[in-house]
Amino acid sequence: MTTANTSSSRVAIVTGAARGIGAATAERLAADGHAVAVLDLDAAAGAETVARIEKAGGRAIAVGADVSDETQVAAAVAEVAERLGAPTVLVNNAGVLRDNLLFKMTVPEWDTVLGVHLRGAFLMSRAVQKHMVDEGFGRIVNLSSSSALGNRGQANYAAAKAGLQGFTKTLAIELGKFGVTANAVAPGFIATDMTAATAERMGITFEEFQAACAADIPVRRVGTPADVAEAVAFFASEAAGFVSGQVVYVAGGPLC
Repeated sequence: MTTANTSSSRVAIVTGAARGIGAATAERLAADGHAVAVLDLDAAAGAETVARIEKAGGRAIAVGADVSDETQVAAAVAEVAERLGAPTVLVNNAGVLRDNLLFKMTVPEWDTVLGVHLRGAFLMSRAVQKHMVDEGFGRIVNLSSSSALGNRGQANYAAAKAGLQGFTKTLAIELGKFGVTANAVAPGFIATDMTAATAERMGITFEEFQAACAADIPVRRVGTPADVAEAVAFFASEAAGFVSGQVVYVAGGPLC
C-alpha cells in the first residue's frame, strides 16, 4: 500500500511562478520544506525564483510549458516527476489579462484568457492527479479572484475565475476519497506587475491606483503576493486535510 510522503519530501508544482503571486508562493512552499517546480512559459523565466529558493536553502527546478497546451503540460509533469519525484501539491496560478469591454472584446482575447486560466488548470490537474492518487495524498490550490464576482471590462477574466471555483468544488467531490483536497484562493487587489500594467492602461501612476483601491478595502491597504502565498501554504499543508472545496477571498475584507 502506498503511503503519503512527508512534508519535507513532497514535491510541489506552481504555475506562473516566475514572478508575482506565483513566485511568492513557490518560495513560501519551499520554506515549508517542499521541493518546488517553478513552471512558467519557458524555463529561463523561472531562473530567478529558483535562485532565490536555492539561496535560502531550498530545492527547486525551473520548467517551461504553456499550460494551455496538452502536450507541453504532459511533458512538464513527466519532467518534474523524473527530476524531483511525484508531484503531490499543485498550485494553478498561471494567468494573463486581455481586458476589454464586451462590445470590443475579440475572440482571441476571450480564448487566450479562458485557455490559460481554465483550460490550463484542467490540464495541469488532470496530469498531476494520478501521482496524487498513487501517493494517497494531494493538494490542489486554484487561484481564483474577486473578479469572479464580476468586474467591468473583464468578462473573459471573470468567467475564467468563476469557472475555477466550480472546477475546484468538483475536484473536491471527485478526488476526496483518494486523500486529495482541492481549494481556491481568490485574491482582491494585489500589488503585482499585472495590476501595475492595469494602472498604466488607465493612464494613472501605480501609486495613485493603489491608494484609490486601498480606500475601498476594509483593512485600508492593498495586498501583497506574500499575503496570498500564506493562504495557499495553508491549503497545501497537512493541517488542511479536512478542508476541501472551499473558496477563500484574500481581499482585506468581506466580498460576499
